[in-house]
Amino acid sequence: MRFGTFIPQGWRLDLVGIDPAEHWSTMSSLAGRADAGPWESLWVYDHFHTTPVATEEATHEAWTLMAAFAASTSRIRLGQMCTAMGYRNPVYLAKVAATVDSISGGRVEMGIGGGWYEHEWRAYGYGFPAIGGRLGRLREGVEIMRQAWTTGTATLDGKHYQVDGAIVRPLPLQDGGIPLWIAGGGEKVTLKIAARNASYTNFAGSLEEFDRKSDILRAHCDDAGRDFGSITRSSNFNTIVGETEGEAADRLASVVERLRPHVGEERAAAIEWDYLNSPGFGSVEQVAERLAERAEHGLGYAIHYFPEAAYDRSGIELFERKVIGALSSSAAPAPIAR
Repeated sequence: MRFGTFIPQGWRLDLVGIDPAEHWSTMSSLAGRADAGPWESLWVYDHFHTTPVATEEATHEAWTLMAAFAASTSRIRLGQMCTAMGYRNPVYLAKVAATVDSISGGRVEMGIGGGWYEHEWRAYGYGFPAIGGRLGRLREGVEIMRQAWTTGTATLDGKHYQVDGAIVRPLPLQDGGIPLWIAGGGEKVTLKIAARNASYTNFAGSLEEFDRKSDILRAHCDDAGRDFGSITRSSNFNTIVGETEGEAADRLASVVERLRPHVGEERAAAIEWDYLNSPGFGSVEQVAERLAERAEHGLGYAIHYFPEAAYDRSGIELFERKVIGALSSSAAPAPIAR
């Protein structure tokens, strides 16, 4: 199994209490630590307003961070989970990503999806198209990016986007362009887009849900003449580990206590419930066993969000030693060729 880690950027209220002047040093320090460690990739979220409620706490912008991490790390791959297609013109986004890929020496991943956070859509003046419109933008945007990254130009007279000979040079450094992660488990549209275009998918749920979506993805691959095995399936996990389940519970209590003033009692209780029911919560033995079971069902890549990261790194260190050490297919990925 391959492993990625999220860097706190504020979206999940994971920088509260830290002076904004210290945010970048906090994030860059964690990125540097991940770059020197066993992680294959680091990730940020593409959001503008905090969750689960919009507050005036900071949320740092994803692609700005991509450029900063590209310049300040040397090995680790760089992704977003996931870029909302509707937030940026897709050929402009293709240009931005190609530039960041050049800065990084060919280490960028493109996590892309339809977008869902209505509050920030409307607040930023994007409206909030129905799901069909958002997925239509995803389909057309992916086509534009694939053209741009393989030919250096893009032309599309679509329903949502129109580009006419847009030049995207230099090309990304990676052969074939930047790998596409199509995020979301929509069975009729999103997984069909993934079957035709993705190097990676990203969906979660119970094992039964994971198996069902995997079967649907396989069927879409068959329809598209695509090798199902060429797509790596990934999932994100909210992760709090301890040497014992009791220690993990104590860590969770600290996380919830920090969030409660910002989200209220009801939301805090829901957050606690979500963690308690996450495959990434518990003793290291419990979490390793659950991930191993997921691997048996075809999960190839696990991306972990640690809510403690900006405040306490001991849980991450424990996870690295006792979970990644047991399950990683390569404890230290080779540097990307430049």
